[in-house]
Amino acid sequence: MIKMNIRRSFSTKLSLWVLIMAVPVFCGSVGLLFYHSQGMIRGEAVQRANVMLDVSLQRIHRYLITIETATNSYSWLIEKSMQPDSLMAISERIVHFNPYSDGCAISIEPDVIPQYPRHFMAYSIRKDSDSITTAQEKDYNYFTEEWYATPRDRNKPAWVVYYDETNQLNLNKNGMIATYSRPLYNAQHQHIGVVSTEMSLLHISDILAEEKPYPNSYFILLDEKGRYVGHPDSTRLFNKTIFGVANLQKQKDLIVLGHEMTKGNQGEMSVTINDVPSQVCYKPVPGTSWSLAIVCPDSDILKDYYRLIFIVVTLLIVALVFIAFYCYKMMARSLSPLRQLLRKTQEIAKGDLKVEIERISRIDEMGCLQNSYVTMLESLRQYMDSVRAASDKAHKYNEELEQATLLVKEADRQKTSFIQNMTHQVRTPLNVIMGYAQILNSPSAPILPCDCVSEDEIKGLTATMEHNSKLLTRLILMLLDSSDATFSETAISRNREAVSANTAMMEMVDYVMQLYPDLRFIGFETEVPDDLLITTNRQFLQYSLAEVLLNAVKYSDGQHIMTRITRTDTTIRFIIEDTGKGIAEADRERIFKFFTKVDDFSEGLGLGLPLTRRHVENLGGKFWLDTSYHDGCRFIFEFPL
Repeated sequence: MIKMNIRRSFSTKLSLWVLIMAVPVFCGSVGLLFYHSQGMIRGEAVQRANVMLDVSLQRIHRYLITIETATNSYSWLIEKSMQPDSLMAISERIVHFNPYSDGCAISIEPDVIPQYPRHFMAYSIRKDSDSITTAQEKDYNYFTEEWYATPRDRNKPAWVVYYDETNQLNLNKNGMIATYSRPLYNAQHQHIGVVSTEMSLLHISDILAEEKPYPNSYFILLDEKGRYVGHPDSTRLFNKTIFGVANLQKQKDLIVLGHEMTKGNQGEMSVTINDVPSQVCYKPVPGTSWSLAIVCPDSDILKDYYRLIFIVVTLLIVALVFIAFYCYKMMARSLSPLRQLLRKTQEIAKGDLKVEIERISRIDEMGCLQNSYVTMLESLRQYMDSVRAASDKAHKYNEELEQATLLVKEADRQKTSFIQNMTHQVRTPLNVIMGYAQILNSPSAPILPCDCVSEDEIKGLTATMEHNSKLLTRLILMLLDSSDATFSETAISRNREAVSANTAMMEMVDYVMQLYPDLRFIGFETEVPDDLLITTNRQFLQYSLAEVLLNAVKYSDGQHIMTRITRTDTTIRFIIEDTGKGIAEADRERIFKFFTKVDDFSEGLGLGLPLTRRHVENLGGKFWLDTSYHDGCRFIFEFPL
């Protein structure tokens, strides 16, 4: 009963709201702030460190990728240029055009270069930004060197860190070098040497020292053995490992960090380094066996923690202001539903039924009043929606009926046009055949050549009859093909064979030349060898090529028809072009629709190009009109190799 009275009493609920909100604001804000502040600061530090770590990784990776690309791009030239002078020139070129590299060496296996049966190494060294020294080494036994043996044994390129005791590259700091080594092979895929491009470890350390998320933070870079590849203390580079400098009793966390980094893992952990508690974030360097870590001392990270007192005082003041403001807003909120309901009912009275009134869960007088208005508005909308739906349905039915009427008229028009066009296309060759047949069957016509009708004339008559019979046969076959799409698909899938691309095109050029004896020339060019074969259906491929060639003969001057065969890495293209009047831009899509012609008075049924596209797509290729060609028409067939 008491609970029900509280829910129905407006003033009681308002008082409880103030008390319920005031206590959590004061107690929760202070307690949660102290509890989570240190964790938030550490989380922010880890996020900043990871961002800086990613930036440095990207920079190092860019340097490494640049060296890898420079080395890989010249490897094929090295493998084909096994001459001492050429190898020295290539090594100098790699260093000259790659400012990140400090040297390049091309080391060759015994007996590869006849005049150097034991050793030969061409190397170039960058002395400074403008000076490169190139020389050759004949007696240096480099076969056991790590930078040579590693890519040879692994049979793949690798980044190797080694110590140049002779300071061969004159890089100072005891000759500490990171090199990208790539094995070389001859045409028989036999190992013939190694090309290696080198970079001083000091360059890497300089890169890492350029940016820091905190004043005393720094980067460390380890190789797969835990050796320091990058470190602000140059005395640790290469000579020391993270396991060697760690105290096994007191710095177990540093040992764990070393194992995580050498395994190529990524993450973050708290580590004490040189008696300084620190937060360490680490990630592997892409493309290498190295791992990069950023060390952020806790003294830097928790520096902002001391600002907490000021923040707490500020938050308490803000909380007091918030409570006062909240009390004011609660009173306004308690009365706002009534004001909103009044405004919306006035809009409804003006005829606006799109007004939204929300249903609320309150059970006091205010809630019951608003929910009643919601129910009334929903009923009114349902009635209006039913009337509107009936009107829309009738309107939609009328539109569909009108559209159906237009489709029926269009179908009837297309049927009449097709019958007329079909009658004309069939009548023309039939009239020619029947007329010449009557001449040959006339009693007055000689059976054998005589003075009135020569043998050449009889051959001309029979050739004309044969030509028109072929046209009539082609017309009937096109009608059958267009009426049964599944027939061509089945025939193509069942009858595939290896076809010479050049032979297929040349046969269709000869076929068209025979069909039109008066045709003077059809050009043919090819970029592929005669033995290049494609797996396809010969009949449908040659039908498609012949159809486009026949169109070129009919709709051009017949003197500048050109056929070409080109190829890409993955496809082969058959190109047929002419210098006719071309196809208008508005008709470039219509020509591929069945029974559609650009000119109603031209020959044909509007089936050639649509059937050609269907056949080419069933063969797994593409067929299109090249819109960039403006001297006539250029059609392109493209098939995968």
